[in-house]
Amino acid sequence: MQLHTIGIDLGKTVFHLVGLNPRGEVVVRKKFSRKQLLLFTANLQVELIGMEACGGSHFLGRALREQGHEVRLMPAQYVKPYVKTNKSDYIDAEAIAEAVGRPKMRFVPIKSDDQLDLQSLHRVGDGNGIGFECFTTSTRWKRSSRFSS
Repeated sequence: MQLHTIGIDLGKTVFHLVGLNPRGEVVVRKKFSRKQLLLFTANLQVELIGMEACGGSHFLGRALREQGHEVRLMPAQYVKPYVKTNKSDYIDAEAIAEAVGRPKMRFVPIKSDDQLDLQSLHRVGDGNGIGFECFTTSTRWKRSSRFSS
């Protein structure tokens, strides 16, 4: 069994993996926990691993890169056109595996923990029209009004 591309659909505790051979045929469908996934991929020879970009994918992407794999993250809206039928985790993983091999696909760089921390600070500051100062002021006001009555 020769794997060319792997697509991983990330969940909270369970990860669904689909492996494609060089002709694009599905040869592996497996379900793993995080620890099991890292053990499975440790000695695996594969060209490319793809995942949808989210907060947890950056951690897993760094771990897989440390194992020597080429990992690419894609925004979910770019993977959606490759889903063929009704939604399931294995179908999503297959769509990710197909999308990651496309030559014109746009990818997200894997971020470090420091970059993710900084990004979350920016999002709190920009969050939905509420600046960080307004957020802290409104929180302080709610706290004080709760005890004044």
